[in-house]
Amino acid sequence: MRAWLLTWTTYGTWLPGDKRGSVTRVRETPGPRRLHNVPHTPYDRALPALEAAARSALKGSPIFLTLPQAERITTQFRETAAYRGWRLLASAVMRNHVHLVVVANDEVTSADLLRTFKSYASRALNAAWARPAGGRWWTTSASRRSLKDARAVEAAVKYVREQPGALVVSIAERGED
Repeated sequence: MRAWLLTWTTYGTWLPGDKRGSVTRVRETPGPRRLHNVPHTPYDRALPALEAAARSALKGSPIFLTLPQAERITTQFRETAAYRGWRLLASAVMRNHVHLVVVANDEVTSADLLRTFKSYASRALNAAWARPAGGRWWTTSASRRSLKDARAVEAAVKYVREQPGALVVSIAERGED
């Protein structure tokens, strides 16, 4: 079994070049662009021109979730995990991003987890609300952090539980599957 902390943002709410920092492909010298995503290195600083270009490329307005939407996808996360045989330890849905702590069999990749949770959450939202003008609820990429031991899992659950401004937080009871 392997545990993961998955984090992703809603569409258009954290663009490359954002003043909060971002992980982007940038050209440091003439040549190919390089992705600045090495663990334990700083995020890229604010790049206003890059952020403006990313904003102009949006196909719709940024997505900010409501409380009813957060409640619906929280329920969907639980249903998805139960159906797949995964253990959802914690989830937090904020207006502009989601955190999940999930345990799955070793053969399940973090990409599988992410794709499945985002897909079923989108379906749940589309069933109850109009599909966004840009056609997407979520950004394409996400953070997929492997949690190496019980201490890392505990820290991730605590991090998710203590999210400021969360619309909905759900923590599994001990022993709950």
